[in-house]
Amino acid sequence: MDGRMEPTLAPPPISKTKRKRAMEQLQSLGEELVDLAKSADALSSIPGLPENLRAALVDARRMTRRDEARRRQMQYIGRLMRGVDADPVRAALAKLQGDSVQETARLHRLEEWRRRLIDDEKAIDEIAARFPSADFKRLRSLRRAAIKEREQGKRPKNFREIFQLLKEIEQDEQEIEQKNEQGATRSVGRDEDEEASGEGA
Repeated sequence: MDGRMEPTLAPPPISKTKRKRAMEQLQSLGEELVDLAKSADALSSIPGLPENLRAALVDARRMTRRDEARRRQMQYIGRLMRGVDADPVRAALAKLQGDSVQETARLHRLEEWRRRLIDDEKAIDEIAARFPSADFKRLRSLRRAAIKEREQGKRPKNFREIFQLLKEIEQDEQEIEQKNEQGATRSVGRDEDEEASGEGA
């Protein structure tokens, strides 16, 4: 070796096409964040967003017309997004959207339970099999009242209450299942500790 250092090669310049594509991706990500800006709690759950970007997202959310002013605002958001690590933002968005999909599926499931309950009282037996701790007396009462409302053309007060009650029933059952799982886990832990103590005696 002659002791001379190899020259450091500079990275190749980014093409205009790649720069444009990257900017468009950031603007697209900005659009998703604008949609999220309707909820302050949801927006605050996204990591790494500077205050000026948060404010710009909220401002864009208020622009209901997709006119030139909003287009400029989205370009401004795209420029601000250049200084943000986009990967954690995308990951947080994906998690939120996944949670949203699960919640939507849950609401659809409850809507289906309510529809079946109104159409056929036997659906209560199915609900009883799935949610044994439910207040079936109240459920039957609300069902009769909701059917009467519908026949008389009244506001669906009891119809809505059925949905709320079904939500409560499902939530209560989930809490019971979680407590049972926690109890089972603690029981297994105690058994293992007793076995270990017996072996050490």
